[in-house]
Amino acid sequence: MGDSIVVGTDGSETAKLAVQEAVRLAVALDAPLHVVSAFEPLRGVRIAGAPEGAAKVWAPLPDAQVEAKLNEAAAAIRIAHADLDVSIHAVQNDPADALLKVAGEVGATMIVVGSKGMHGARRFALGNVPNKVSHRADCNVLIVSTDRG
Repeated sequence: MGDSIVVGTDGSETAKLAVQEAVRLAVALDAPLHVVSAFEPLRGVRIAGAPEGAAKVWAPLPDAQVEAKLNEAAAAIRIAHADLDVSIHAVQNDPADALLKVAGEVGATMIVVGSKGMHGARRFALGNVPNKVSHRADCNVLIVSTDRG
């Protein structure tokens, strides 16, 4: 499949730094870029005043918010780099597992993640995305410093 790069975003400023670095690499390598965002299903959400049957039809979907963030990120990338092959992936999973899943599916040669959670007491927390990805990935991992000022 050739080189391909996977990067995650949640729309945050730190994630945008990781996406910027992934874009820079994808352009330099002429590699397809896969932008991933994860979501968990909403539980126990109800629409106030809606009858039970209608609430099931009109319930908010977490993937809609994720799709909006992904479309926004992809649009910004395509404006700056019209020739770059950009795909988006909304994945129902935790963020690290979503990145690993997409990387496996597309045969990625690199996963780009931000360093958020790698400093201070948070570095010991379970679910630390860069730590989990770096230990479980079957490809190269670039951890982008997101502590820039």
